[in-house]
Amino acid sequence: MPFLLRHIARYAAQKLASDSRVREKAAKAARVVVGEVGQIAREEDKARAAGRSLRRAMNKLQGDR
Repeated sequence: MPFLLRHIARYAAQKLASDSRVREKAAKAARVVVGEVGQIAREEDKARAAGRSLRRAMNKLQGDR
């Protein structure tokens, strides 16, 4: 089963990498993720910071409440 998931992920990554617009969006998303990770790393209570980060992501996916 892990082999199948790895194969699907690799196929999707190759398809996405072939489109320049998608590459730009992926780079932007990666910068956002790096910013969130940095913010979590700076916090003293990392579990709470990770929870807040996850809540922000969930709200954004649900329509930016």
